[in-house]
Amino acid sequence: MTTPTLTAATRPPVAPAHRPQKARSRWYGASVNLFYVPALLVFIVFTLYPLISGVGLSFTDWNGYSADRDWIGWANYARLAQDPTFRSVLVNTVIYGVGSTVIQQVLGLALALMLDRKARGVSAARAIVYLPVLVSPVIMGTMYYLLLQYNNGALNDVMGLFGRDPVAWLSTTNGSIAIIVLVNSLQFVGLSMIIYMAGLQGIDQAYYEASALDGATASQQFWHVTLPLLKPAVATSVILNLIGGLKLFDIIKVLTNGGPGYSTNSVSTFIGVTYFDAQSAGYASAMGVVLFLLIMAATLVLNSGFGRKRAED
Repeated sequence: MTTPTLTAATRPPVAPAHRPQKARSRWYGASVNLFYVPALLVFIVFTLYPLISGVGLSFTDWNGYSADRDWIGWANYARLAQDPTFRSVLVNTVIYGVGSTVIQQVLGLALALMLDRKARGVSAARAIVYLPVLVSPVIMGTMYYLLLQYNNGALNDVMGLFGRDPVAWLSTTNGSIAIIVLVNSLQFVGLSMIIYMAGLQGIDQAYYEASALDGATASQQFWHVTLPLLKPAVATSVILNLIGGLKLFDIIKVLTNGGPGYSTNSVSTFIGVTYFDAQSAGYASAMGVVLFLLIMAATLVLNSGFGRKRAED
């Protein structure tokens, strides 16, 4: 009996050679890493380079326009330490940051507790509260300026209908600062509300049922169940609101333009005044570095504090 000869037509197919698993995973890892390159380039061009350039300019006497710039070392920072106007502006910045943050947390949490339910009109109410977040701060500031201005302001016109004299709402330092804090808080309270609502919806109802069986009242449940479980949401909301308040710019420019005098400027607005009006770009860069360090220090302290509390819990 003869053995059949295997031809190309009758030969069984040979399985294709497979690339080793390690080589495939190495190629996949390298290809994924390439996707980071565009984001890294954007970060370097628009964040890292301007930061390094600004720090370098803070050690010069550049006026912002000429090609000449001389290295003067720490002179700009020494000038900042002795500048009473800058100290006042720095205090304003802290007030804007802390004041706005406190108001936004209180109102945001209250609104979240009220609107975290299924009822008719709740979705519309959430949208109305959040809508100002989507509006440009310049537009929001203009709206409030038209409301509060002395001549032909909507609020003074309404007061005139009742025989009341018009009020110069933005003519005093303390009043203007309070209005700026309030306007900024009302615009971005919707952001805090959304963060707190997400935190509330992530709390297991079993905690409330167990505390109710133990006889806890609604107030006790809020302080001993809701707030402790909202710590991650509180940390997120506080840090975001504080950073936004510390670098406040648009609303101040529209409402008061830093006046009366320089009394309502934040560091951000005062940087613009120093750069363009005083033509002192080196000094303005030093202010920018100080603002950056202030925001970074506040963020690190808050992150550390909230992280420590979560670890203790």
